[in-house]
Amino acid sequence: MLRCWLLIAVFLAAPAWGQEAPKNVAAVLQPLVDQHKLAGAVVLVADKDKVLDVETVGFANVAAKTPMAKDTLFWIASMTKPVTGVGLMILVDEGKVKLDDPVEKYLPEFKTVTVAGNPPTKPKATMTVRMLMTHTSGMPFTSPAEKPTLDMLSLADSVKDYVATPLHSEPGTKLVYSNCGINTAGRIIEVVSETPYEEFMEKRVFAPLGMKDTMFVPDAAQLKRLATSYKPTAKKDDLEEVNIWALKYPLTDKTRKPMPAGGLFSTAADVGVFCQMMLNNGEWQGKKILSPEAVKEMTKRQTPPGIKETWGIGFTVGPNTYGHGGAFATQMNVDTNRGLVTVYMVQHNGFPGDGGKGHDLFRQAAAVLYGRK
Repeated sequence: MLRCWLLIAVFLAAPAWGQEAPKNVAAVLQPLVDQHKLAGAVVLVADKDKVLDVETVGFANVAAKTPMAKDTLFWIASMTKPVTGVGLMILVDEGKVKLDDPVEKYLPEFKTVTVAGNPPTKPKATMTVRMLMTHTSGMPFTSPAEKPTLDMLSLADSVKDYVATPLHSEPGTKLVYSNCGINTAGRIIEVVSETPYEEFMEKRVFAPLGMKDTMFVPDAAQLKRLATSYKPTAKKDDLEEVNIWALKYPLTDKTRKPMPAGGLFSTAADVGVFCQMMLNNGEWQGKKILSPEAVKEMTKRQTPPGIKETWGIGFTVGPNTYGHGGAFATQMNVDTNRGLVTVYMVQHNGFPGDGGKGHDLFRQAAAVLYGRK
């Protein structure tokens, strides 16, 4: 009976489905593709043990009519942030980093950081590692040197610029979404581990999880599988191609630097495995990445009571759920109540019409078809 009522509720919420309930999780997106509101998508549903469904719809490139494939590559942008969070928590598990330690313990240059004012002043509060990962450090979204793209500075050089840029507020008092904070955490990873950040992530996260299609700089073969990015036309009635504004072209350029806050490319399968590991309390197929305590720390509210936004360590968190999105509308979500992972891979810098409803339609269909209490 509950399943019946859920089907009815989702059906009423999504009249674009037509007269029948969806046969699979991608079916709800086909009308958006047909109406040129969505170029295409790869969607995945999993529980902690197995992939329940992976479907494709629409096109990786509309003009060439290249169909989406299950291994299509996407820029996952800020979905990189919780991945970096896992890298940091590996060091926390090993006792090499503590979340409430001052940032300056690991990066002494932060002893000179100031808060904006006339003149700038020394912070009254101590900026901690935890604040970096919860967007409460007082650091801005980006720094002046991160132009025209965000991927041209080493983490060591980025941190120098962050220190020279006054904080917008006292640490711990305000939440402002900050690439600078997450990138600084990435620099802590490489300083403490004595390993370049991208090498640490490959060795300790991607390789153990079999995430062979997750990287910061794709090679030529991988680039051929990259979904074309789209934005609405000027009339907002169709789609047109657009470059990834945050990254330098060609994307295969090896002078591009890894960006802990938003530089990763990946596939639905790889992101699904990452989420399964989290849902499995830090393990995947017998390989332990994190302790259950580290997973709990990452996925519970960390932001102070006076701040309305709810963040864990690198994740947005809510009742029985946590996840993150990317700038081009990719999404990953873990529903601990239903024991369900959902991954939504698209490549859109905005949508015409109601194309932006695709993620919610997919999540609703997944809950009906695979959810369980």
